[in-house]
Amino acid sequence: DAILAGRMLWACIFFVGALGFKQMALYYAPVMFAYLLGVCVFPRIRILRFLNISLVTLATFALLLGPLLVCASNDEARKVFASSPVPPLIQAIPISLDKSSVLYGVLFQLTQIIHRVFPFARGLFEDKVANAWCAIHTFYKLTRFDATLLQRASLGATLGSIIVPCAIIFRHPRASLILPALSCVSWGFFLFSFQVHEKSVLLPLLPMTLLLASDGGLSKESRAWVGWANVLGSWTMYPLLKRDQLRVPYIVMTLLWAYLLGLPPTSFETYRSRPNLENSSTYLEPNIFTALLHYAFYLAMIAWHVLEAFVPPPPGKPDLWVVLNALIGASGFGIAYLWCMWKLLTQCRKIDRQAAEEDNQKKKQ
Repeated sequence: DAILAGRMLWACIFFVGALGFKQMALYYAPVMFAYLLGVCVFPRIRILRFLNISLVTLATFALLLGPLLVCASNDEARKVFASSPVPPLIQAIPISLDKSSVLYGVLFQLTQIIHRVFPFARGLFEDKVANAWCAIHTFYKLTRFDATLLQRASLGATLGSIIVPCAIIFRHPRASLILPALSCVSWGFFLFSFQVHEKSVLLPLLPMTLLLASDGGLSKESRAWVGWANVLGSWTMYPLLKRDQLRVPYIVMTLLWAYLLGLPPTSFETYRSRPNLENSSTYLEPNIFTALLHYAFYLAMIAWHVLEAFVPPPPGKPDLWVVLNALIGASGFGIAYLWCMWKLLTQCRKIDRQAAEEDNQKKKQ
């Protein structure tokens, strides 16, 4: 809301607060950085705005972390830190520090925060999650590689997946592009970043679902893609939900969502054509390829539930159904990432065309 209202400083404060509440908001950080930097550069460079955004962001971080750092400087905390093993990040500092000093206590606290925000010590993934690494590991065991190499591969793949949407939102800092850019980047993080949890799929699904409130968001095409991605995301979390005894809420909420949006298995209304309305952008409809693709995934999800409920896995492969769930989900989420990228590029080209038309009209006048 702050961005839509043009209140960039409030947007900085709210986003830093979101980061402090849950580090998973880092999925959105590259887009926020690119957008805020873009509004300082385009259509003209604004040094004062850049300084204000930087100072407010730093001040908000200081206010958020201040109590932790102040508590880390007292005598009792310093004694605890001095008796604990030296964190690797402090070991990397080229100077020696007195363990009883205030500076060591503050650095110890900061390194513990960083260690928990970026859990590299926990491995590339834990449970079966529907992302690229778990899918690759099914056919080619990644545990044979060194952890440092896997970290670099994850970093490279993640940066490769988010650089295009970040570049677009930087060059075209428009509020209308925020949601598709957030969807692209968060899908990139979910698919390729280090140590992803099953429930992290909610992060890309949030901005993608909010596309329903954008211009043309209630068209059949948008409803088909957004609805399908949410059903698929809910389905990939089923093993986790089943473990927490949430099967009934899963069934009720998923079917209710499908019914409200006119999606399989409760309805096929979203995929039915209306020839008399096909020329209106408000009623854009999914093409035959989209319908067949989505139907294939819906059938796969239903068939998987039947197998999981009635067919026990082979004795030598007790996780077969969970692995199959992750493989189908990873392929679907990759397609959802590509659709969000296409949506972002389409809206960007629309903005460029409108700007070109306005320039031509000004020249004619």
